[in-house]
Amino acid sequence: MSNNESEVGQSLKQIIDHRLEKIKAIRDGGIDPFPHNFDLKDKVSDLLSVKEPFTEEYQTAGRVVGMRRMGKASFCHIQDEGKKIQIYLKSNMLEEGMYDLLVRNMDIGDIVGFNGVLFYTKTNELSIKCTKVTMLAKSIRPLPNIKEKEGESFFAFEDKDLRYRNRHLDFIVNSGVVNDFVLRSQLLKEVRNFLENDGYLEVETPVLQPMYGGANARPFTTFHNTLDEKLYLRISLELYLKKLIIGGINKVFELSKNFRNEGMDKDHNPEFTMLEFYCAYADVYDMLDFTESMIKGVFKEVNNATAIDFGKNKISLKNKFKVIDFFESIKQFSKKDVSSMDSKALNKFLKDSKIKIEKNANYSNLIDKVFSHFVEPNLIQPTFIVNFPKAISPLAKTHRENDNLVERFELFIGGMEIANSFTELNDPIDQLERLNNQVDLRAKGDKEAQVIDYSFIEAMEIGMPPTGGVGVGIDRLAMLLTGNTSIKDVILFPAMRS
Repeated sequence: MSNNESEVGQSLKQIIDHRLEKIKAIRDGGIDPFPHNFDLKDKVSDLLSVKEPFTEEYQTAGRVVGMRRMGKASFCHIQDEGKKIQIYLKSNMLEEGMYDLLVRNMDIGDIVGFNGVLFYTKTNELSIKCTKVTMLAKSIRPLPNIKEKEGESFFAFEDKDLRYRNRHLDFIVNSGVVNDFVLRSQLLKEVRNFLENDGYLEVETPVLQPMYGGANARPFTTFHNTLDEKLYLRISLELYLKKLIIGGINKVFELSKNFRNEGMDKDHNPEFTMLEFYCAYADVYDMLDFTESMIKGVFKEVNNATAIDFGKNKISLKNKFKVIDFFESIKQFSKKDVSSMDSKALNKFLKDSKIKIEKNANYSNLIDKVFSHFVEPNLIQPTFIVNFPKAISPLAKTHRENDNLVERFELFIGGMEIANSFTELNDPIDQLERLNNQVDLRAKGDKEAQVIDYSFIEAMEIGMPPTGGVGVGIDRLAMLLTGNTSIKDVILFPAMRS
């Protein structure tokens, strides 16, 4: 199918003006090109599975994505929910005057309803022999240039910047993209099912907060006129969910948006979807086993996956996930033991390694830089990193065997952090001291250091049971599930520069 021959070489204004004239012609013919409704009795996807003999008349609709006119007869392809079917239109098979009024004024991009019977063309293509045409939405602005090769219509809408800014067009011309978001939707469904089947209660906590906390990140700020006070978009779900644990809900989860005023790259978007779940009377080791089971179970339910093609790598979900100590992982990949290094030594090590560091970087910044540079890119197969230094984990409980460490894991797959978990710190005295240390770091220039939410400390003073908690990046899970290596490909409308 070719594009509209009459529009070839025309400017956008000329095309729009011509299509507006067609709308007027249709209206002058007594037909509304934008009717109120249409009885979609048969979806295109259902028609594609119908078997011979073809005796029934069907009523379907879709967007015209290809058109070929031949005098008193025409062929077009329509697309609905990523599925396509061919329509055969002939003047003497339609109501008198409808071919000239509707078919001749039909353009690629129009949404049209069709009645007719199924048949196979001489080329063995399933098609609809049309008996009635219903214009449902006349397209004024043309679609990007759609072409056809070897019987398949396609459009190389390859400029990703344009695709992200115009996701509606991306869906129309790159129908495979739709499937990625269907898989994402199924992922969310199965995550919920997995947690609810284990007795977790889903809740909703405030997005607008008087004090942000729960993560090392810079917030977005806003202002509430009635309250006459500054508010923050949450950076984490953590503190409110822990209050619910204190309140007596033993298993709780939230699946929602977080917002962080930070950089953007292939793994980061300032607005992202997070799952956090907390279990009273559990610790990080319980949560480690549960997280592995959840990811394996969800992927199996969504697409029966035991292996993932991700970039150039094939990732296995079949075997037991690896477990590596934080400092041992650095030693393994950097060939350097940094476990006893202080800030000065880490600074020198990074400079000697020609790794750029920020001015006045503290120990937390430096050790995180070492880990992210040397270790993270190498964690392709599912790997739990455990036993983190206390300095970078202000909300995690001190390790029961080493006072310099905390009971924490991070799960990495495909070189990305997928999950973060603690044996949650439930000692309010220790917690306040740790957060005061964060305040000191902030005063020294660490803009991502945590602040103190005193309402959370007061809640902890009521008494918080031993608790295990996990945060999972849903967008990154969706990247793995769909094989996309950029987070923008799994977010419908990613943040873009204006």
